Amino acid sequence: MVGAEAFKQKWLKGYMPVRETLPVIRRILRRRPEATPLAALPEAFSARSGPSPVQIFLILLAVISLVWVATHAMSGLMAGIYWFFWLSFSTGAGLRFLATLTPKREAVPDTFLEASNENLPRYSVIVALYREAAITSQLVKALSQLDYPRENLEVLYALEADDFETIAAFKAQDLPDYMHIVLVPPGTPRTKPRALNYALARAQGDLVVIYDAEDRPAPDQLIEAARTFARAQQTGDMSLACLQAPLRPLGGDGFIARQFAAEYAVQFDVLLPAFCRLKLPFPLGGTSNHFRTKVLKSIGAWDAYNVTEDADLGLRLAQYGYTSTMLKAPTIETPPSNIYTWIPQRTRWIKGYMQTLIVHSRLNTALRLKVWISMILGVGLSTLAALCYAPFTCFVLSGLMLQALSGQFTPMAYRDAGLLLFGTLSGMLALYQGARRAGVPFGLKDVLSAPAYWSLQSISAAHAIYQLIVKPFHWDKTDHKPAAIS
Repeated sequence: MVGAEAFKQKWLKGYMPVRETLPVIRRILRRRPEATPLAALPEAFSARSGPSPVQIFLILLAVISLVWVATHAMSGLMAGIYWFFWLSFSTGAGLRFLATLTPKREAVPDTFLEASNENLPRYSVIVALYREAAITSQLVKALSQLDYPRENLEVLYALEADDFETIAAFKAQDLPDYMHIVLVPPGTPRTKPRALNYALARAQGDLVVIYDAEDRPAPDQLIEAARTFARAQQTGDMSLACLQAPLRPLGGDGFIARQFAAEYAVQFDVLLPAFCRLKLPFPLGGTSNHFRTKVLKSIGAWDAYNVTEDADLGLRLAQYGYTSTMLKAPTIETPPSNIYTWIPQRTRWIKGYMQTLIVHSRLNTALRLKVWISMILGVGLSTLAALCYAPFTCFVLSGLMLQALSGQFTPMAYRDAGLLLFGTLSGMLALYQGARRAGVPFGLKDVLSAPAYWSLQSISAAHAIYQLIVKPFHWDKTDHKPAAIS
């Protein structure tokens, strides 16, 4: 047995000769089949190149126009900016309000779910991990509880080749025959999607799902996904390529953890079901995405340079004419416990949303109206709200205070106050509806304190803009700990 530190020292000492390295690797890894190539991701679909020349030209043109208007018609400029943000916030608030009125997604008929398990397709489960030694035991236990025929199941743990502690932690596990370790060679960018692509090339399943290190999927999730895909095929719907399981962050009890859990309930039990009913594409969650493997490989899989590869992939599937929908069986996650964990994670998410907006707004071929609608409603408005909620709230409240002191209220003050009230109430209603549907504990105190949580997003959004300029592909890793609940 070679421990993590011993393996690391041997590796670092001049990178061990092959004859010394292979015995160590063989004891850690099981032999994997040869990789099958993925289709190359078109440059236009990658965040690697940043804004296109046309986008840069339009940005410069907009800046020059703003400067000119500011020097010649300042009042007109301010009015234009004001109405842009006012209409954007109105649309976002209206979307949340209408989504709360959307009926809960219908479950798959029991007669279909009780069908025979025979002829289930081969399923690949991929988990990309980095510096997750502390959580390996919980992960292996959670994936061992998946209710799926073992002869048709493979689990691939994608580990960075120099992550010696995590490699040693997996080596210490008594992995069953259907679980394998895939070592991802050094390279850039060091991101989760790059590791997923490397493992996907070695996946043998007809269907593939990705999970995160802390995930505890419902045991019947793979069965439900396989049968949903099969039912679509039987009805002639070959466009269904992705299924998103709802995510349930449970186990936290602090302010951040409770708000985070309710926010996820809004996303996966209110907003995304509404998108599905309207047959609109939607940005995927970062885990528990089930794909038809051939489709995923044919469109280039994940963009290694997009730090929210999930949101990008949900829209890219639609660009290629494929559809996505929701599952019923959830995945349990561990929410961030404090603001020091939450802000870097949220910074990465918002930065990735900005990358996704850049990529999908520059595409000038085969554009689909539904993709544009989803990009604006599902990605654009979320990004704008994160960036501007706190400044807009301060602007409205300070204006009301000043006008209250003067004893004179302008029509704009009433209009802004009405929008702030409508937006706040629609957000709170969505929280109540989502928490009720997801079974997440969320009391009156939590509802009333939600605006404070929303305001924190502006901090992450400002940091995301800075990172997008200075280090666009930097991955703010979220540290995970074993769950406090079973």
